[in-house]
Amino acid sequence: MTRRTDPDEPGFDIEPWVVREPHLALDDLPQTESVFALSNGHIGLRGNLDEGEPAGLAGTYLNGVHETRPLPYAETAYGNPEAGETVLNVTDGKIIRLLVDDELFDVRYGELLEHERVLDLRGGVLRRRVHWRSPTGREVRIGSTRLVSLPQRGAAAILYDVEPVDGSIRLVIQSELVANADGQIEPSDDPRAAAVLRDPLVSEEHYHAGPLAHLVHRTRRSGIRLAAAMDHRIEGPDGTLVESESSPDTGRVTIAADVPRGGRLRVLKYLAYGWSHTRSLASVRAQVRGSLAEARHTGWEGLCALQREYLDDFWARADVEVDGDPELQQAIRFSLFHVLQAGARAERRAIPAKGLTGPGYDGHAFWDTESFVLPVLTYTVPDAAADALHWRFDTLDRARERAVQLDLEGAAFPWRTIAGRECSGYWPAGTAAFHIGADIADATLRYQHAVTDPAFEREVGLPLLVETARLWRTLGHFDVERRFRLPGVTGPDEYSALADDNVYTNLMAQRNLRGAAEVVGRWPEAADAYGVRDDEVVAWREAADAVHVPYDERSGLHPQAAMYLDHDRWPFGDTAPDQYPLLLHFPYFDLYRKQVVKQADLVLALYVRGDAFTHEQKVRNFEYYEGLTVRDSSLSACTQAVVAAETGHLGLAYDYAGEAALMDLRDLNHNTRDGLHMASLAGAWIALVAGFGGFRDHDGRLTFDPRLPEGIDRLAFRLTFRERRLLVEVDHEQAAYVLEEGDELEIRHAGEPLVVTPGAAVVRPVRVWPSRPRPPQPPGRAPMERVPARVRGS
Repeated sequence: MTRRTDPDEPGFDIEPWVVREPHLALDDLPQTESVFALSNGHIGLRGNLDEGEPAGLAGTYLNGVHETRPLPYAETAYGNPEAGETVLNVTDGKIIRLLVDDELFDVRYGELLEHERVLDLRGGVLRRRVHWRSPTGREVRIGSTRLVSLPQRGAAAILYDVEPVDGSIRLVIQSELVANADGQIEPSDDPRAAAVLRDPLVSEEHYHAGPLAHLVHRTRRSGIRLAAAMDHRIEGPDGTLVESESSPDTGRVTIAADVPRGGRLRVLKYLAYGWSHTRSLASVRAQVRGSLAEARHTGWEGLCALQREYLDDFWARADVEVDGDPELQQAIRFSLFHVLQAGARAERRAIPAKGLTGPGYDGHAFWDTESFVLPVLTYTVPDAAADALHWRFDTLDRARERAVQLDLEGAAFPWRTIAGRECSGYWPAGTAAFHIGADIADATLRYQHAVTDPAFEREVGLPLLVETARLWRTLGHFDVERRFRLPGVTGPDEYSALADDNVYTNLMAQRNLRGAAEVVGRWPEAADAYGVRDDEVVAWREAADAVHVPYDERSGLHPQAAMYLDHDRWPFGDTAPDQYPLLLHFPYFDLYRKQVVKQADLVLALYVRGDAFTHEQKVRNFEYYEGLTVRDSSLSACTQAVVAAETGHLGLAYDYAGEAALMDLRDLNHNTRDGLHMASLAGAWIALVAGFGGFRDHDGRLTFDPRLPEGIDRLAFRLTFRERRLLVEVDHEQAAYVLEEGDELEIRHAGEPLVVTPGAAVVRPVRVWPSRPRPPQPPGRAPMERVPARVRGS
């Protein structure tokens, strides 16, 4: 374990399998509540203190539970989305209040002699240990362990222990369910924050009996019914009193006991949550009571054992080992743990940009899911990737309706959404970002290549690919030179909008069109059911073959979009450090007409469509766009790490990898309070596996060209691919490929074809690429220098 000494860094110790906060810092509560959040993709509990106060931002979330709200416009226009969706802070079941001889336990009062919180990445629990002296001098030790079950989708549990230190003490524990809590979200001018909704839940039923209580509510506008239930197992001295009560927004179980020195009061709190847009109150109530019964039947020890078993299996397939940089080792495991939590049991629901760790971006899902999170899940937890794509399929009718509204064929998927409708009221950075369709298609093709799942390809993949291909064919056109053009679109860089022939969009549309044509050829009968005509498929192939990719012969660069290189450069020298992110200080109009890049766009194309560029083109493009990219988005660093590594800038790649991995542990963007950055967490895996591992999957052909920076001595990772598990181990001299499960696998190492068979490592030397001079970034926007803990001497 390594203790941090820098007072400007959050107070987490550096350990390989836990995130430990040795002392409570009240000012850091908003961030640590996100870091210590527990979720299974269905239920999300922020890492709030058990007693509920103080709180930076209290939060309990159910994936898909949201409220609708009108989207205001100064002037109406045809095609504007009419309603937005906002994630709700639902009934809070985390709260356990404690009274010690009539003194309410509150960390702000009395004396906090010890306080430690530990997120256990292998056990999947959050542990807390407290030693507190009350204002009247009475001392207690408190221990709690919180769990959101991965195997049991609807259940969570909290084990809460109190022990007197200095003699017999009167203790009262109040375990609560609380809905419509006040003061959870403060209004903010930051567009990344959530909208403020007051009292969004309408009570339908409340009930209590003995140690059990439940609440049923319905959202005011969206009409979603949700239920929360709690039950308790209590261990205490003889004479322990148990009472319960309920009201429309509160359920409470009160436990009172006189506990002698050497004794303890232990409360095991079981929680269950459920919701539905269509089912009756009786059905939703029965669902949560059933989940509660299942959790009680399993018991605390059983829940912990099943949680550990689930995570043991995950880490056997997904762990990334980093020797030489213990902080990066901790960060990549933290990242993988939270990516798993975001998608493990989402089960045909969206994976929001913040997972279920906070209300940022109103709980919306973006293209982040398909382009950053699903690549990780596809090769580690493929069932979760399939579920996320099933969710897109389930929203296909809404995407078709949106396309009709826009006078297009096929499906126009929303830029930001919870339930499938477009929720972005700013169409240049929303509706016009049509690349979301190609990103969904790309994730679909990746899954189909990586997993042998013909039913998915026929029933889910084919309609997604067909409807997105239809969109491109009607969105684009052939010019007089028979080039297929896509005008007036917005690419990944949100500081550019409504450009012609964005290179990323065009190349991804090309992959989409070809992928649709190929899947139709494999499933002609299924294609007939979707009305696919032979002339349509011919048109897709013609458009794909003729896609225009702008290229400037004079400079040898690919412009981000047509005419982009003719724009004036942003006046970086006149921009103060406190004026970043630029979107909060300058009008989009000014940003749109300058060469300034919020997040990797052309550089992202160099990675995901690396097959469309020569190595020399990648080098020139990367070095040029480094001077324009300000990284006002957490999506950027991981992509820049990958391409920096490929183009001979290993030190820079190492810096970017650290930035992606530590985005939330160090709160680099100063908004971790609103929830973790799932794409950046997934990007840590991308930076290490695709960047330093050199991993690429183009159309189901796995290739590796690894190289390590000086700060890493060894890198090891595993990939699941077509029912095989491949272990890749890399150091500065060689790479070893070991097939841990499944039949032989064909791969390429540094361009050389290899066949890996079970039980025999294939070892090859690492190709040495010449290093290049480090390209400059805009002033003040260079990435944080990556200095491993061993070098810092901590």
